[in-house]
Amino acid sequence: MKLKKTLTAIATATLAFAGLATASTSAQAEGENFVLISHAPDSDSWWNVIKNAIKVAGDQMDVNVEYRNPPTGDLADMARIVQQTAASNPDGIIVTIADFNVLKGPIEDAVAKGIPVITINSGTVEQSHELGALMHVGQPEYDAGFGAGKRMAAKGVKSFLCVNHYITNPASVERCRGFAEAIGTDLGDQMIDTGLDPSEVKNKVSAYLNAHQDVGAILALGPNSAEPTLDALRELGMNGAIPFGTFDLSAKIADGIKKGDIDFAIDQQPYLQGYLPAVILTNYVRYGVLPSGDINSGPGFITKDNIGLVEKYAGEYR
Repeated sequence: MKLKKTLTAIATATLAFAGLATASTSAQAEGENFVLISHAPDSDSWWNVIKNAIKVAGDQMDVNVEYRNPPTGDLADMARIVQQTAASNPDGIIVTIADFNVLKGPIEDAVAKGIPVITINSGTVEQSHELGALMHVGQPEYDAGFGAGKRMAAKGVKSFLCVNHYITNPASVERCRGFAEAIGTDLGDQMIDTGLDPSEVKNKVSAYLNAHQDVGAILALGPNSAEPTLDALRELGMNGAIPFGTFDLSAKIADGIKKGDIDFAIDQQPYLQGYLPAVILTNYVRYGVLPSGDINSGPGFITKDNIGLVEKYAGEYR
């Protein structure tokens, strides 16, 4: 709750400052409409934290923040959602850059219409700026992967398996690439494309480990790949015997950390990716104030040492 209170205080202070700066003008009406569009399929529970964040922000700022996504994760469908959303003329759009080439046109069209856009989560700061977005709120993915790789390199790891469940998202490859370069090896065939089906992920991880007995560590890119990978390791009797890190957090990942089956989870703090853009857009639309620069929401590392501090908020605020 401390994080929530702190963010509320920041938002209140920003509004107070904006009110002083615009004392000569009347405040605009409340109840603005914003839309957050993600690339995630309905099955991806990781986004529940972001859904909660925009609800909290909406209640606090007295705005409406709607969540939209392609039910199956189809990016062409996501592009259509961006187009349809822009056509409805919301007061602002929050959107992921899951695939720059697919989403470039629809996002640029929204910006051209004068709709304020903030990008989050996927994509890079450079891509966000090229699209004309106000700012990007997210985790620098290469740096996060590099940080994870440094932790593994300190253990003497020389080879690894990167389990990529969303290989069409360039950010996922950046995570694996940073990991490889921190260890001091080429990515090569150490990254596998598993898709999202849990059974397929589990089977492909098992097959890779059986064919590569010298794998020194495993990196998963989120619950969709981490949880089936953990199942595979337990079936093979390798849980706890091979260094295993993952991006993001879930109840099962938290349990794996406590049991020693997972060394760490990389926390990009998705709550901030939902909450901050809604607060920032509200202040921008009402008062024309905007923070200078982009916002890094991560990476942070969750281990046995601090899991107790975040576990009770998993799925809601963490």
